[in-house]
Amino acid sequence: MTRKGSNISLKSYEDIFTTEEKRQETGEQIVMVPVKQIHEFKNHLFKVLDDEDMKKTIDSIREYGVLVPVIIRPDGNGEYEMISGHRRRYASIMAGKQEVPAIIREMDDDTATILMVDSNLQREHILPSERAKAYKMKMEALKHQGKRTDLTSCQVGTRLRADEELAKQTGESARTVQRFVRLNSLIPELLELVDERKIAFNPAVEISYMKPEEQKDFYEAMEIAQTTPSLSQAQRLKKSSQEGTCNAEFIERIMEEEKKNPLNRVVFDSSILKKYFPQQTTAREMEIQILQILEQWSKKA
Repeated sequence: MTRKGSNISLKSYEDIFTTEEKRQETGEQIVMVPVKQIHEFKNHLFKVLDDEDMKKTIDSIREYGVLVPVIIRPDGNGEYEMISGHRRRYASIMAGKQEVPAIIREMDDDTATILMVDSNLQREHILPSERAKAYKMKMEALKHQGKRTDLTSCQVGTRLRADEELAKQTGESARTVQRFVRLNSLIPELLELVDERKIAFNPAVEISYMKPEEQKDFYEAMEIAQTTPSLSQAQRLKKSSQEGTCNAEFIERIMEEEKKNPLNRVVFDSSILKKYFPQQTTAREMEIQILQILEQWSKKA
């Protein structure tokens, strides 16, 4: 199944949820299960957000109920672990539903992980950190299932490496899969900035090769300089880290560099603008306020 714009080709809908005919062949049935008896997947990494889409889902479930059953597995303690359907379960609770239609399926940890990841990767909006963690989880599951697992060797074998197998299933290149997995090496503060699009993907991958303590110094230097790294700066920081010459002073010097001014762009020295704003105002906040003032001025002109 391919979703427009996401460049992801995953298992078909039937492969994930099975058809009614296949369910009858395997003895699977759709049953109503109390929502309180279903808990999250033990390593669930996709955020369930109270956004506009969730509000629409809640309204739909309130009016029509859950149209697509969730998939769960017995947890061995009389309850169930959610595999596919975290958003539907949450929306059902918010809509005041006591039960959800579910398919109860016995499966091992690796199969459950792959199904959980595949069903969530079909979502339209996925954060870079979610994709990074999902790719890593699925690669680990593929390894356990006996596929090629050597991620550091380029030796060609008759079986696919885990990253190549995942690339084949998602429609990404193996290189892109590897670069997303690299994001898991970022400290949480930096990974959050990637999700917020304050650090671009390619520089973030280069920064991920820095040691954790160097990344902390980098984060502080970036906050002080109120700027984000260019790809060139990130590559130099990575090289310095690998050579063992990276320290806080070097990082600060890199981040304080004045970036080249692109054509048709007006740049103000922050030291000049600061006298017009409160002391703690960031460069981004200055930019927003200046644009608001210009907008008001243009309407009066």
